[in-house]
Amino acid sequence: MQGAAQPKAGRPIVAMFCPPKLMTHLVQQLIIHGVTLQGQRFRPSDWAERLAGVLAQFRPPGVAGGHLSYSPYVVPVVLDGVRCVVVDQRLRDLEPLAWKFVCDFATDNQLKTSKRELLEKDAKNIF
Repeated sequence: MQGAAQPKAGRPIVAMFCPPKLMTHLVQQLIIHGVTLQGQRFRPSDWAERLAGVLAQFRPPGVAGGHLSYSPYVVPVVLDGVRCVVVDQRLRDLEPLAWKFVCDFATDNQLKTSKRELLEKDAKNIF
């Protein structure tokens, strides 16, 4: 095709034909609940903020962190009255050792975990 735009390497061809607002991406998240497998509340009470603080440096490329802010990939939240940490699985691609650290933290402390998928636009509005 003469004069047709060629897709850039790594970019899906569909991106050329769909306006960005219509494209939807699923975001997979790991949720670490502040409840042990035995049903006890995990202590200390600020564990979620501490864990998210340790991982605050891991951010999407080109995104600078503000003073004392969490990474968008590791966010402490309260779900149904329980402290949790929501970990975006894109952290695994950005820094595999950070992902391993988070997973090992949940395993070592015998914390309940769950997974969920959200549209990218909805994931941004949760926090």
